[in-house]
Amino acid sequence: MAVYPFFQVDAFTDQALGGNPCAILMNCGELDELTMQALALEMNLSETAFILSASKTDIVVRYFTPAEEIPFAGHPTIATCRALIDFGKLALEDAKTEVQLHIGSLEIPVSIQRLANGQTWITMTQPQPQFLSIHHTKQTAKVFGLLLDDILPGYPIQTVSTGTPQLMIPVRDHAALKKANMDFSAYADLKAHSDFFSPHLFCLGGVTPDGKTFARHFGLPPDTIEDPFTGSATGAMAAYLWQHGLLDERKFIAEQGHWMNRPGRALVEIIGRLDSIQAVKVSGQAVTIARGEINI
Repeated sequence: MAVYPFFQVDAFTDQALGGNPCAILMNCGELDELTMQALALEMNLSETAFILSASKTDIVVRYFTPAEEIPFAGHPTIATCRALIDFGKLALEDAKTEVQLHIGSLEIPVSIQRLANGQTWITMTQPQPQFLSIHHTKQTAKVFGLLLDDILPGYPIQTVSTGTPQLMIPVRDHAALKKANMDFSAYADLKAHSDFFSPHLFCLGGVTPDGKTFARHFGLPPDTIEDPFTGSATGAMAAYLWQHGLLDERKFIAEQGHWMNRPGRALVEIIGRLDSIQAVKVSGQAVTIARGEINI
């Protein structure tokens, strides 16, 4: 019987039971892909991280949803760093520690700042955004129970990737965002003929005075139907907003999950000019709520 140390971490929050939960398994270098997938289904969270190796500055990790492996995800990146700190594999020797996460072919720089209260502020630098397919507005809106008037006028529905292609759907306001309700069958057909991993609906205006944006993120079973906070999609959303002139500042607070009673927030920063975005930084905190062993 193999034993794997296990952590569960809430990412993009400084409070337990907020943000987005992620399972993290340690010492998985010899674990086969089929078992990783089965374990991700067993954990029944939006993602599970499997750490293959971890040195002082380099971490090799794979991310799985309950249904499939994903090339990059934001909240597991934040959660993985928090778990490695708690496991004693990632020592914070200075006020700021720099590490590199290797996720498939991607290399994600991560900076970890130690705060005065003992918590950490974790910043990942997502790759240069790619602006991909433009989608039919009325047809896509219908998949989510929205009318054409619910979509932010004058702006496209577009696939954008900062590591994982996400469908960016800008809506007019909170009322439009709240009524979104995905038709599973119609969505499965839309996704089967497109270039994105999952859909991200968002609007300008947070649910707190600090927030610049608010969002919802959907999926198909066995993946979670709605994510409380999505870090990679937040990076792609920031790139979209900057590219289309919807932001007046490079830095802002993105909010998500409050309507699910799992409030999450991230500090987002766009790097580069309006016509040449180089990268997107997404930062947040994380809280470990469980630890133990997986025996298989």
